[in-house]
Amino acid sequence: MAKIIVVTSGKGGVGKTTSSAAIATGLALQGHKTVVVDFDVGLRNLDLIMGCERRVVYDFVNVINKEATLNQALIKDKRTDGLFILPASQTRDKDALTMEGVQTVLDDLSKDFEFIICDSPAGIEQGAQMALYFADEAIVVTNPEVSSVRDSDRILGILQSKSMRAEQGKNVKEHLLLTRYNPDRVATAEMLSVADVEEILAVPLVGVIPESEAVLKASNQGAPVILDQESNAGQAYTDAVRRLLGETVEYRFIEAQKKGFFKRLLGGK
Repeated sequence: MAKIIVVTSGKGGVGKTTSSAAIATGLALQGHKTVVVDFDVGLRNLDLIMGCERRVVYDFVNVINKEATLNQALIKDKRTDGLFILPASQTRDKDALTMEGVQTVLDDLSKDFEFIICDSPAGIEQGAQMALYFADEAIVVTNPEVSSVRDSDRILGILQSKSMRAEQGKNVKEHLLLTRYNPDRVATAEMLSVADVEEILAVPLVGVIPESEAVLKASNQGAPVILDQESNAGQAYTDAVRRLLGETVEYRFIEAQKKGFFKRLLGGK
């Protein structure tokens, strides 16, 4: 039986789809057959970040409406073995996702995959609630700023009350993923620290992704940033995937770099 993991946030623009792509790729690289499903009907960004937008013929809504089979809609990733993408529709309305239709697709995917990563839209509209409802685990993505953290707290409330597991008297296992973290800005009190966010949300931390130009570069190239193991962000996502799988991995990139003597002398950053 597959494990269904929703990647969610209260606020848009925090790096949720980037994280969905990176985590799904990381799980596949660790040898786990994984599918990443785009729940963002009407926008559809996951296929761009995965670099497969030109190969989309059928989508999630086509499968729900029985206009295509799941096999026809799934796209095999060209870089990573054991990784598949189920894209969202760009032309349909959010209401195109039905509870019964989504459950049928997830049940069918569960027969073939170890992990189903659901890339949820931000906020609490229908696509987001649908992705949250069926989750066994949730990765809540937030930036280290007050409004982003506050909105994430709202999502945690929905997970604890409106998910299928909540209805069954069970808990959705929650993980916190902190993105765009800059220790230098934390040191000057421009940004919340890891400890601040953990204290507010009280959710176990699974990863801290440093602010990095590599993320934008990877998105523009249509390649999940986890494939760039030269970058801090790529390494941090690999660490997060290993923690998600139960390994104990020390945190990196969360302390401000100390300036050397000559840099301090010359006022360097």
